[in-house]
Amino acid sequence: MNSTALGRRTFLRTVALGTGALASAPLFADEAAGLREPVHRVAKAESAGALPAGGHPLDPALKMATDALVKIRTVKDYTATMIKRERIKGELGGYEFMFAKIRNRQLNGDQIEVPLSVYLQFLKPESVKGREVIWVEGQNNNKLRAHEGGGLGLLPSVWLDPDGALAMRGNLHPIYDIGIENLVLKLIAKGQTVRALGPQNCEVSFTRNAKVRASKDVERVCTVLNVRHPEQLEHYEFHLAQIFIDDELQVPIRYASYHWPSDPADTTGPILEEYTYLHLKLDVGLTKDDFDPNNPNYNF
Repeated sequence: MNSTALGRRTFLRTVALGTGALASAPLFADEAAGLREPVHRVAKAESAGALPAGGHPLDPALKMATDALVKIRTVKDYTATMIKRERIKGELGGYEFMFAKIRNRQLNGDQIEVPLSVYLQFLKPESVKGREVIWVEGQNNNKLRAHEGGGLGLLPSVWLDPDGALAMRGNLHPIYDIGIENLVLKLIAKGQTVRALGPQNCEVSFTRNAKVRASKDVERVCTVLNVRHPEQLEHYEFHLAQIFIDDELQVPIRYASYHWPSDPADTTGPILEEYTYLHLKLDVGLTKDDFDPNNPNYNF
C-alpha cells in the first residue's frame, strides 16, 4: 500500500475495541449474569471559555481530540466491553454488547509493521450471542472471518467482504472503522470540516466530573466535550455530539451524537449513534494468536 493511500485511509477511518484466554471469560461475574444499557451521569456544562482573536469555538475541542490521539497512538492494544447502538436508514436499533480485542496499527515509516487487528465476541442480545468476528488489516484478502450466534450458531464460519451486504447488515460502519483511534480521527476530520465553515452555529462546552458506570461498583470519571449546532443546516451531521474522555486514561470511552429535536423542550434530540467502551484495559499484550480463527478458545 503506498503512502498516499495509507494516509487517506487512515484519515477517513472512524468509533468501537489478552491473550486467547481472555475470550472465554470476558466479563466480571455480576456483568455476565445481566448486561445492561450504558449508564452515564452528566452535570451542567460549562463554557469552553473566551477564544483569542480569529479563534473558533471548536479550537479547544480539536486540541483535546489531538491530545487524545497522541495518547491512544502510544497504546499497542486493548480490550473492552463495547456497547453500540446505531440508527440505520432512520430506524434506531437496539443495544449490542461485545467483548472486543483490538491491536492498533503500528507503522515503520510508510510500512505497516503490525496491522490493525480486531476480534469481537457478541454477548447480547440473545439473537446474536455467541457470534464471533475476526479481521486483520491486509490479510486474508482483507476479508473478515465470522460465524453466527443465537439460533444460527450451527452455521459454518464464512469469509466476508467488510463492505459487502452481509458484513454491513445491522452496522452503520464497516469493521475497519472500529476502535478508539479511528473514532478520534473521525472526530478531528469532522471538526476541521466544521471549523472551515466559520464560527457561527457552533457551540462548545465542557462537563467536568461526569460519570460512566462500568459495573455495579465502578464508575469512570470523565470530562465531556459537548459540540452543539443549534440550527439544522445541510453542512452539519448532528445537533449535539458528546465525547466522554476518561480522566485517568486520557482517551475517549464514550461517543454519542443526536439529531435535531422536534420538541423545543428536548435539549438533546433523538439518538443517531452511540458507542461506549467499558472495562477498558490498555496494553494487555495481545499477539497474533488473539486474531487467529484457529485459536482453540474461539468457535470458528
